[in-house]
Amino acid sequence: MPRDRAKYGAGAYADLPDALPNQFPRTIGPNAERYLREVIDGGLSSDMVGRFEQAFAEALGGERDGQPLHCMATPGCTPALAALAAALVALSRRDLPVTDYGTVQGIISEHYIPVFADTAPGDVNLNADTIAASISDRTRAILCVHKTGLVCDMDPIMELAAKHDLLVIEDACQAVFSEYKGRFAGTLGHVAAFSFDSEKTMGSDMGGCLVTYDAELADAVRFVGQSRGGEMVDGFGRVHTSLGYAYRMPNCTAAVTLAQLEIVRENVEQRDKMIRLLTERLAAIPGITPLAIPDYVNVYSCWMVGFSIDPDAFTCDADGFGQQCSDAGIPGAGTGRYYLMPAALTFLMERAERQEYPYSSPPASRRYTYRAEDCPTAKAFLETFVRWSTFCEKYTEEHVELVARIIADVADANRV
Repeated sequence: MPRDRAKYGAGAYADLPDALPNQFPRTIGPNAERYLREVIDGGLSSDMVGRFEQAFAEALGGERDGQPLHCMATPGCTPALAALAAALVALSRRDLPVTDYGTVQGIISEHYIPVFADTAPGDVNLNADTIAASISDRTRAILCVHKTGLVCDMDPIMELAAKHDLLVIEDACQAVFSEYKGRFAGTLGHVAAFSFDSEKTMGSDMGGCLVTYDAELADAVRFVGQSRGGEMVDGFGRVHTSLGYAYRMPNCTAAVTLAQLEIVRENVEQRDKMIRLLTERLAAIPGITPLAIPDYVNVYSCWMVGFSIDPDAFTCDADGFGQQCSDAGIPGAGTGRYYLMPAALTFLMERAERQEYPYSSPPASRRYTYRAEDCPTAKAFLETFVRWSTFCEKYTEEHVELVARIIADVADANRV
């Protein structure tokens, strides 16, 4: 039987109703055609990738304490994190806690053992307390996902990491230009990954990158993750001294992404304004609890709207509530249980159960399991959580009022 394969980009949004706007067709920066023409007219000799890397690093703030911010552009966020995982192997840094498949793919491929920290109560993100419960003497890094664009409370996480001498990695794929206490997501930890896939906030045709102030780590990413672990030897030529990869962003992708960078800040400003208004409207509906926007989030670069329902207040569950919202005109509204990685990574469950490498002993020091019950707070949260990822900069106050009215109507129709 043919698989029902997961869809990405415009294909995932093609059949949605148009009562409310969604990302597609994307608004493209006005200089995109000019940048693409430079690539073509230059006979593929232009360094558009380098131009994008420099511009993105500068947009995130450039230097800090005299150290430049390094940006390494990749074909997407998944390969960005895969390049990072390979570089960390080369630098002998190991073991991680995480969430979302794109985050873990490279980690698993490089034979790390992921340990999933639970989320904070009532929150879509983890925090320093939930991470601390997962740290052992074998932990070497913490990987924080800024889910929906809400930045994790990073200062306590950095303090925890310093206490245990751990590397902190930010997955900022949904949080481009979100601000935490006046600093951009992606500049808060030691290294960060971004996504520029077409459905993301700074959507290009695809693409991603890593950013870090660590020059040694940046060099390792470029060498192992982009130069295929190859270096030149006089009188011989190229030799491969490490198992390497070619996770390089194409110049045409860089051209479109550079143009998108030039319009993203106004895009984010509109998203922030509309999600704060929508949060106020949803909070006024009895039985509905929107995702809280903490005071430390100065700018919420919202990619996904989410709210929880009180199961005792309604005659339907979250699945039914989300489906009714979708039928009433909120495209793509529904639950997202697949975000619970221990339950979604069935192949990883099987490997751990069979004790395949690296779950064999040695090198594993104990038996690992990947079950929904391993993250009980996250599991319970997702049972009552409704979200949609078609929220975008095209929303106006009228769209916000329509969304709030639809959700209020669904709530009233199902109220106990």
